[in-house]
Amino acid sequence: MTKDIDYNTVLNSPPSEGLREASGEAPFPLFGIVTVLNTPFKTDNSIDFTSLRKNVRYALDAGVAGFLVPAMASEVYKLSETERIEMVAAVLDEVNGKVPVIAGAGETDLVKSKRLISEYIRLGCKNVLFQIPFQNENQFKNHFSELAETGPEMIMLQDWDASGYGLPDKLILELFETVEAFRCLKVETVPAGVKYSRILELTNRQLNVSGGWAVSQMIEGLKRGVHTFMPTGMHKIYCEIYRLWKSGKETEAENLFGEILPVLAFSNQHLDISIHFFKRLLFKQGIYSTDLVREPILPFDSIHREIADRHIEKIITIENQLKMSNSNV
Repeated sequence: MTKDIDYNTVLNSPPSEGLREASGEAPFPLFGIVTVLNTPFKTDNSIDFTSLRKNVRYALDAGVAGFLVPAMASEVYKLSETERIEMVAAVLDEVNGKVPVIAGAGETDLVKSKRLISEYIRLGCKNVLFQIPFQNENQFKNHFSELAETGPEMIMLQDWDASGYGLPDKLILELFETVEAFRCLKVETVPAGVKYSRILELTNRQLNVSGGWAVSQMIEGLKRGVHTFMPTGMHKIYCEIYRLWKSGKETEAENLFGEILPVLAFSNQHLDISIHFFKRLLFKQGIYSTDLVREPILPFDSIHREIADRHIEKIITIENQLKMSNSNV
């Protein structure tokens, strides 16, 4: 149902005014670590579905709360429509209802996006990520509305801006208030922290807020009440940080997070470097059969690999220690 909203009032009033009423229910049940799956490639440049499924099983064993596929970390714009649909089908099959799977519909072409969403729904995937190019608010709202009409049960909106504050609060609030299926926001802006708090406050915490690229500020996000974090690797470590924090062991969570900060400083210097790095990690862990990427992409040279391999050795050591520690509990 659509209704008029006075945003001057909403943006300067207590969060209960003018917004979707809190029903007492939690937002979309997505809490914890949601893995954004890197796309594994064989030496012939085709998708390695055996490795993809192996990563899904590994992440489930680590305790992840869900999966997002394909997305930017999946090199989504280098995948054909058929490949995207096949990836979602494989992940749905492997997950088998254990946790939510969110299918990424990142695409600049509206017709192609609608076609992808229709195929995802046909596969039985009820949850879809919208990544919509922003030109102006009217264009964005019209694009969003047309995608929503394809009928996903849950819409996650990607708020991506590598150099700024992203989508206006007013626009997010209007979409939240008028589109019932819009239940999750993936915030990937610079900075992200204040926006997390602002959106949570303005929506009575009824909009599920996820931290994506800004996972390097995970502790800040936890302090601000962010529901979900969306990294691409280090499944066991991230799940343990979240578990420790939620069980009241905040110092232990911060200490463990501190151990991986040098890794994040290296990997998060650019999305392409992150893709290279986490594929190499998965390869070194024996989960992916190669660490290959698709062109075009920034190079990952011998110095990158030397530094990466030292970080990867540390990650594997930490995860092995966590595995031993948890098995002794």
